[in-house]
Amino acid sequence: MPDSPSALRFILLLGIVSLCADATYEGARSISGAFLGSLGASGTVVGLVAGGGELLAYGLRLGIGVLSDRTGRYWQLTTLGYVINTLVIPALAGVAQWPLAALLLLAERTGKGIRTPPRDVLLSHAAMQVGRGFGFGLHEAMDQIGAVGGPLLVVAMLWAGQGFRSGFLVLGIPALIGLGVLLLGQQLYPNPRAFEPDPPSAVPVSGPEATAKGLPGLFWIYLLSAGCVAMGFADFPLIALHLQQVNGQGSAGVGIGIPLLYALAMGVDAVAALICGRLFDRVGLWSLLGAVLLACGFAPLAFSGRYDLTVLGMVLWGIGMGAQESIMKAAVAGMVPPECRGVAFGLFTSGYGLAWFLGSTLMGLLYDLSLRSLVIFSVAAQGLGAVILVALLLSSPGSQLRG
Repeated sequence: MPDSPSALRFILLLGIVSLCADATYEGARSISGAFLGSLGASGTVVGLVAGGGELLAYGLRLGIGVLSDRTGRYWQLTTLGYVINTLVIPALAGVAQWPLAALLLLAERTGKGIRTPPRDVLLSHAAMQVGRGFGFGLHEAMDQIGAVGGPLLVVAMLWAGQGFRSGFLVLGIPALIGLGVLLLGQQLYPNPRAFEPDPPSAVPVSGPEATAKGLPGLFWIYLLSAGCVAMGFADFPLIALHLQQVNGQGSAGVGIGIPLLYALAMGVDAVAALICGRLFDRVGLWSLLGAVLLACGFAPLAFSGRYDLTVLGMVLWGIGMGAQESIMKAAVAGMVPPECRGVAFGLFTSGYGLAWFLGSTLMGLLYDLSLRSLVIFSVAAQGLGAVILVALLLSSPGSQLRG
């Protein structure tokens, strides 16, 4: 009989894997915009690479979600994704031209797209034992500990005068550790589905709310809200490029300050994920609404050109990310039964990623044309997402929207 302590240990084990993976690719992400800029890439190129990477990472998830549900090979797909996701990062150390660097960054996102839906299904089984909000929030918090550590590791390399390339190379260490822990997890917990009791605690989908594919109508409205939020959420490489251009590409201080800012945002993300996860188990998606409203203010601050205001902007950015990476998934897990959860996660994150791509590409273009227009678009898109979420909460007060 599965028990909560065992489920918690499984969540912690997956958290360690994510911690190491995030240390690797978030460490790289903290300098990727500046690195591409140093190789001659424009703001439009950085926006396309960042947005295109998210499109790959999220767009692949629908097919991978379907594949994982049909084959039941959740562990195998998770492992394949983590291998690609992390091992391409050290290869950036040998790149001298931005097109090749862009391809490697896109490959890293491809790996993330492969591993995320099956891993989230594995995680959801254990989260049902300890509380969906807490389970996903704890995993996200550990994930973000790595997202803090990776950029700080890069900062140490830059502080020592080693440059971007040495920073990418040293990130191979957490990559190898994470893959080792992942293989151990497969041996210890070969069937995580056993954590979830039968019948599943997710609310059955039936009646007029159900779609032909078994997903409730509120799922699609929820996806629309999340997509609007994603469209207005500027990717960090564009913020990093702005800091680099405002302060000067040759400035050593800004070179170190950029990954420090990212580490700060990831630290806020970790704390926000835990707090929002606990709030979700008590008040449901109202906790996500609060986080979205706070995050709406990040763009005017992050693109202000003042470092002190940028710091505050990145705090708000971190709150938004923490909520999106924990509560959004926790809500989806409660909307659908286990047998189609891979499809639901894949569909939700694919739509979310498409919206992120469109928003990132547009904001990259707006950055080269009008910074004010970029800020207005960011605030307006997130605000629209909040309005749709309010309408959903007021019209569907059922248990599917609670933790």
